[in-house]
Amino acid sequence: MSATGSRNAKQGQVRIIGGQWRGRKLSFPPADGLRPTGDRTRETLFNWLAPHIHGARCADLFAGSGALGLEALSRGAAHCDFVDIAGAAVRQIQHHLETLGALDRGSCHVLSAQQYLEQAATPCDIVFVDPPFALQLTGAVCALLADSPALNEGALIYIETAASEPMPDIPPQWTLHRERAAGGVTYRLFIHSAVADSH
Repeated sequence: MSATGSRNAKQGQVRIIGGQWRGRKLSFPPADGLRPTGDRTRETLFNWLAPHIHGARCADLFAGSGALGLEALSRGAAHCDFVDIAGAAVRQIQHHLETLGALDRGSCHVLSAQQYLEQAATPCDIVFVDPPFALQLTGAVCALLADSPALNEGALIYIETAASEPMPDIPPQWTLHRERAAGGVTYRLFIHSAVADSH
């Protein structure tokens, strides 16, 4: 989940809940709009992703605390690109990768999701889209993602929104695979097809 700015407050903390780093607690700098995906939601999400995660290439487009991308790496993803406009958040994720001995499995980018997608060259198997709710970025980022070279055929896209929000405009190439609401958020998993379903 993305960070949008910093304030003077104590460090936040997330816990990796599965895989090789299970139980590791990682701190992150506080920021406006930073809302790490909760443990129960992450557990459900990664149960959905379990058949696909091993060896996957991932992108965490609003990385924030890095919880989603680091969880993916812990559970066997081959690589994750962490993308956030907040330099402090990205530096902390870089520190976590170093601490976990995973510098070769993660790349950190101080960029907006849009900037990253405009220059993306290596396609991904799993992409996490969890922007700050108030900024209403989801629809625009999904449209750009669908038309970029950042998705492999059959890639999975995770989207988290406020439960009070209507579902954002979803590209016609994407099919809803899983959906659940809990704790004020709705989270969905989509499958990307290079050719939109004509039926």
